[in-house]
Amino acid sequence: MQVRVKMNKNVMAMLTKATSTALTQTAEAIKTDVISKNIMPFDDGTMQNESVFIDDSKANTGIVLLSVDTPYARRLYFHPEYNFSTEENPNAQGLWFEPWISGEHKNLAMKAFRENYKRLTGV
Repeated sequence: MQVRVKMNKNVMAMLTKATSTALTQTAEAIKTDVISKNIMPFDDGTMQNESVFIDDSKANTGIVLLSVDTPYARRLYFHPEYNFSTEENPNAQGLWFEPWISGEHKNLAMKAFRENYKRLTGV
């Protein structure tokens, strides 16, 4: 018995591109969800509205970073004991990404990626 396999390079390239695009779109979905949950500490809005960004420069290797680029973000993130104002964001707290890492929203990334990939590829 002989088996011949012919690889369709165009389809493989399209699926690879769809993977990186779906990964970036998944990060966007998480970013939007984090902001909509009013969970980030909020003073004048700089951290939440201007400093949350997605670095998708390595998306083709399966790595996309969701970061907060302010000098004080790390201090606020890793000190949940601070008494955060809840005037602007009623759910403000430290460790604001934790619900999406290991908490109640941990399946959002997998679900969003699956939906984005399916929409992009039809598979």
